[in-house]
Amino acid sequence: METKDGLTIYILLSPELYDRDGTPYGDANGVDWNDNDVRFARLGLAAADIACGVGDPFWQPDLLHLNDWPSSLAPAYLTWRERRVPSILTIHNLAYQGLFERERFPHLGIPDNAFQMNGVEFYGKLSFLKAGIFYASHITTVSSTYAEEITTPQFGCGLEGLLKTRAEEGRLDGILNGIDDSWDPSTDPYLASPFAPDDWTGKHMNADDVRKTFGLAVSRGPLFAVISRLVHQKGVDLAIAASEEIVAEGGQIVVTGRGEARFEKAMQALAARHPGSVGVRIGFNEAEARRMYAGSDFLLMPSRFEPCGLSQMYAQRFGSLPIAHRTGGLADTIEDGVTGFLFREMSLSGFVGAIKRGLDAFRSHGQLTAMRRAAMGRPHGWSQAAQKYRAVYNQVVQAPAALP
Repeated sequence: METKDGLTIYILLSPELYDRDGTPYGDANGVDWNDNDVRFARLGLAAADIACGVGDPFWQPDLLHLNDWPSSLAPAYLTWRERRVPSILTIHNLAYQGLFERERFPHLGIPDNAFQMNGVEFYGKLSFLKAGIFYASHITTVSSTYAEEITTPQFGCGLEGLLKTRAEEGRLDGILNGIDDSWDPSTDPYLASPFAPDDWTGKHMNADDVRKTFGLAVSRGPLFAVISRLVHQKGVDLAIAASEEIVAEGGQIVVTGRGEARFEKAMQALAARHPGSVGVRIGFNEAEARRMYAGSDFLLMPSRFEPCGLSQMYAQRFGSLPIAHRTGGLADTIEDGVTGFLFREMSLSGFVGAIKRGLDAFRSHGQLTAMRRAAMGRPHGWSQAAQKYRAVYNQVVQAPAALP
């Protein structure tokens, strides 16, 4: 198919592999499909086919750009065919690696000699992501801090050695994500009222709407938001524990998200303990989430690790100051005390310390206003990232192609 601006899109049609109820990865109950290795190997093979001119004999790409483990076998298939088409793999989250049993090899067209340390083997299993890291021409990830973090044992998920080697070879870059232009508080149709940095009336109206939606009491105190997957990585346990301090200080909290059952139940219990001060909705609605960003004063984001993170940028664009762990893209997008608040130690005391600094800013109208304006004014779009990707593309295309 072709878009209105002339971009050709290739679609892989295989109903027996992809036409299923549920998510791209599992059924409606969250259970992974037992043939995910075949499903995503076929996706990678299709990309390799196109790169080799099999899919379209009249066009071939100058390079392949893959994202995360589902497409990570594409550069491996090219290598096994001895086709020197350059490739870039972008890692959005190293924790998801696409691990499968060795016995699945016959279904995937992987040569036996590839099952080794210098190949696809990862602690006795097949790792799609490791294959991509090993065989791709270049690796990028979604923030410069995360690119450094994943070369360390703390964040490298067992792949830090290979990633450190790629970094030393000049083949690993961090390029910060952006957010699209629809995140504009002056024009967003989902908001209860538009607003701008020189008029906070609309922001207050969004706060009133959020309080009403979540059943909170009328208040002019600080409003905190949690808009997140409710999982361990996101530090949800710290957010729950810190909520007691927030409520004690006269703050209110609204939560939306879905995730691990234990955290969903804990959030609901928190709301039951503090009616009128804490509101929780299990699930996600985009319009509601946008109003939460627009109406809140602070976004709680104590992630244990965060490759890039978009929520903090959405919040900043809508004048909500993120309170976050100094890690990954959070460290790259939040200037502590200027466009949000960061804490170094991943602990409740560290998190609460940052929250208290936020409360102090809220009580100081001048500081709060200055920080909101700074947050809303920081670069959020894709133009800088696009320039950096162009430079990487040129570097990869112009480099001599060599097989691993």
